[in-house]
Amino acid sequence: MSNLNIQKIRNDFPILSQQVYKKPLVYFDNGATTQKPQVVIDEELKIYTHENSNIHRGVHYLSEQLTQRYEDARKVVQKFINAPHDHEVIFTSGTTESINTIAFSFGEKYIHEGDEIIISTLEHHANIVPWQMLCERKNAVLKVIPVNEKGELLVGEYEKLISTKTKIVAVNHVSNALGTVNDVKRIIEIAHQYDIPVLIDGAQSVQHGKVDVQELDCDFFVFSGHKIYGPNGIGVLYGKEKWLNQMPPFMTGGEMIKKVTFEKTTFNELPFKFEAGTPNYVAAIGLAKAIDYIQNVGLENISTYEKELLDYATQKLEAIEGLKIVGTAKEKVSVISFNLENIHHYDAGMVIDKMGIAVRTGHHCAEPLMQRFNIEGTIRASFSFYNTKEEVDKLCDAISTVKQMFG
Repeated sequence: MSNLNIQKIRNDFPILSQQVYKKPLVYFDNGATTQKPQVVIDEELKIYTHENSNIHRGVHYLSEQLTQRYEDARKVVQKFINAPHDHEVIFTSGTTESINTIAFSFGEKYIHEGDEIIISTLEHHANIVPWQMLCERKNAVLKVIPVNEKGELLVGEYEKLISTKTKIVAVNHVSNALGTVNDVKRIIEIAHQYDIPVLIDGAQSVQHGKVDVQELDCDFFVFSGHKIYGPNGIGVLYGKEKWLNQMPPFMTGGEMIKKVTFEKTTFNELPFKFEAGTPNYVAAIGLAKAIDYIQNVGLENISTYEKELLDYATQKLEAIEGLKIVGTAKEKVSVISFNLENIHHYDAGMVIDKMGIAVRTGHHCAEPLMQRFNIEGTIRASFSFYNTKEEVDKLCDAISTVKQMFG
């Protein structure tokens, strides 16, 4: 049993106290974006009100102070994921930019005609399309790890896909659509037997439990601030120093240069080589504040409580006649995707919304995965440590209403 004071935690998130359609808000769309604690909101307001100044290039007080806070935020992220060096932590706009950075920079240097890239059926579009475009540019080949009926990756099939032409593997840590937790440590171990680097999309994992990039031994790890109770528009790209040093920059401009002449430009050292232009320093500092917040709550406490919530919700939903859960992997985080017999997921979602409950409907930016299960989409309820069993009961009541309405 967890020892979290859920009501105290809920009081930290001002948005949770409001009503929607004259009903208390039940927010079950945490897979899309998480809500922000007051300390994160206050931190951003404080910077804009009292400290705002462009960083790194100024010699005046405000610039120097905020530059230090930005670099301190980088160290917070470094410790959070246990990266060996703070200069291996690159701030981006989010997971999508982080993946595109690797697909472009790594791809430009290391991918050639006939080379192969491995992804999985479970991927979000953000970890499919950049690799597709790279393959088109380079005449390379995209290979896909299949999944079983439970939504689990077939690791044995993955091993068969690897060849001497495989240049990189890119898979998610947790499926945003099904909640499946992939055995990424095993995936990395297999790839490294052939000296193949691995990118892990951690957008749906870092908020649910401890991530240690050194223990995983991944070559790249990416995640977004807005999915871990931090600001929007900020993300992280961790990369092993050896790769980041060898790869060309993705974007060019100010900050990422060492010297510019009309004849030649030389690039800055890490991490600045991959942070062109004015960075989102306010959001980076806000992200550090969000990380501090969840670490104070305790990632182990969060993981334990969310497991309780997932088990409770799974049991309640499975008992509803005509409801089918899509994605029943043995290892899952707090995501349940489901469909109701003879009722379109969008129609159901609209009615559930009128009950004050926010769920996500559709293909969840995972259309190939939906095709694998021969469905158009699902209703997805994604839980956080600020959600409650009482809210799960409300969802079940709303589903009953949906079934009555559609007969």
